Amino acid sequence: MFESLSSKFGQIFDRLKRRATLTAADVNDVMREVRIALLEADVALPVVKDFIAKVRTRAVGQEVVRSVSPGQMVVKIVHDTLVEILGTTGVGLDLAKPPPVAMLIVGLQGSGKTTTSAKIGLHLKTREKRRVLMVSLDTYRPAAQEQLAILGSQTGITTLEITKSTTPVEIAKRAMTEARHGGFDVVILDTAGRTHIDHILMAEVAAVRDVVAPSEILLVADAMTGQDAVHLASSFHKRLCITGIVLTRIDGDARGGAALSMRAVTQRPIKLLGTGEKLAELESFHPDRLARRLLGMGDVVSLVERALSTIRQEDAERMALKMLEGRFDLNDLLAQFRQVRRMGDLRDLFRLLPGLDKLKKQVNESRMHDKFLLHQEAIILSMTPAERRQPEMIKASRKRRIAIGCGLTVQAVNKLLKQYQQVAQMTKEMRKMERKGQLGRLLGGGGPGTSLSPLMWDGIPAAVQGTGSLEHRGFSPHRRHRK
Repeated sequence: MFESLSSKFGQIFDRLKRRATLTAADVNDVMREVRIALLEADVALPVVKDFIAKVRTRAVGQEVVRSVSPGQMVVKIVHDTLVEILGTTGVGLDLAKPPPVAMLIVGLQGSGKTTTSAKIGLHLKTREKRRVLMVSLDTYRPAAQEQLAILGSQTGITTLEITKSTTPVEIAKRAMTEARHGGFDVVILDTAGRTHIDHILMAEVAAVRDVVAPSEILLVADAMTGQDAVHLASSFHKRLCITGIVLTRIDGDARGGAALSMRAVTQRPIKLLGTGEKLAELESFHPDRLARRLLGMGDVVSLVERALSTIRQEDAERMALKMLEGRFDLNDLLAQFRQVRRMGDLRDLFRLLPGLDKLKKQVNESRMHDKFLLHQEAIILSMTPAERRQPEMIKASRKRRIAIGCGLTVQAVNKLLKQYQQVAQMTKEMRKMERKGQLGRLLGGGGPGTSLSPLMWDGIPAAVQGTGSLEHRGFSPHRRHRK
């Protein structure tokens, strides 16, 4: 999502940054290009007009024209205005009411309400440590209640027992009663949807709302909604007074206009983003981070959070110690590949990195994805334990055997071994710096004797650093060390 808009913004502002001076006419030309980019990304026209007016008002002042770096100043103004339109700060789920807290999930059919309900349930269970009861109010779609029950069993979340011949209001009443008796903290109510907005749909959801008095009414919307996003959001908000928005399928090829349009039209925050098909792929929404992504500045904070949530500190420290002691072998590289795979799709990880535009383009064009990591794992698993511990013993005949074993080519085996050598060489250099005390000073440490823990550049495992041209370009080691 946002790739097209981010790419166009990048092209516009790259030209802008190269100019030594900037006139009011230059600003107007840039605003015209930004306006076209936003409209092509399916941002609603009223939202585009408001955005351009705000940026132009701030950008034509003397502070920009006379700035030492006028191009950078305009980019900052665009960034700040984007953050303002998207909501300034992230807003979390409201769980402040006495339990059980009701949460109503609404939206059109096919927007991903049921899956999103399970994702929110898992999010609350694992991160908020809440006892969650999930309830399906969809009595129309075949097997809708069974679908939620299956998702509940997959996530270990309790679902309300299915009973036939009851209305959504009756199911909601029974759910709240059982939640009170069962000591549940949160009740997630997955409502029925329609292929289009109609009076029956709204009346039914409004009746459930009146019965359960939810603390959250979350509108689930497909990020690919496009220009219909404004009509969808305004209709639901006018009738139900939604409290927040959850955007699904942002990992697809959506143009991104829905995020800007829905927030601006409803004045309700985007609270969560569905980043993939897996139940754990749900993220909190941060306006400033999205603005940085749109302007090609990356999102290292999200990358670090993702790394910290999937990589245990003791594992990272053990790996760091082995690297500094020069004991890094192919078993360790295999562990690194698996860590990266747990963090998500490679292309998504590269999008979070600042700069490196050429490398990101190469990754997209090469269609690098999870299969790349699976292939690397297959190569290593086709080796004997001795070969993994001593890669230098792998010669031509062994390479052919390994290639046959994993179903890949000898060239693929060679590439993996070269990648290992690059990472191993990097660890040797850091080991030398450690011995001389230079590594501690580089990290702001106290001189000789300072040891690095763990060896992660901005939360990125060494296995990612070694894939391509990432080594030593624009990264600083993670500033966490011990004496």
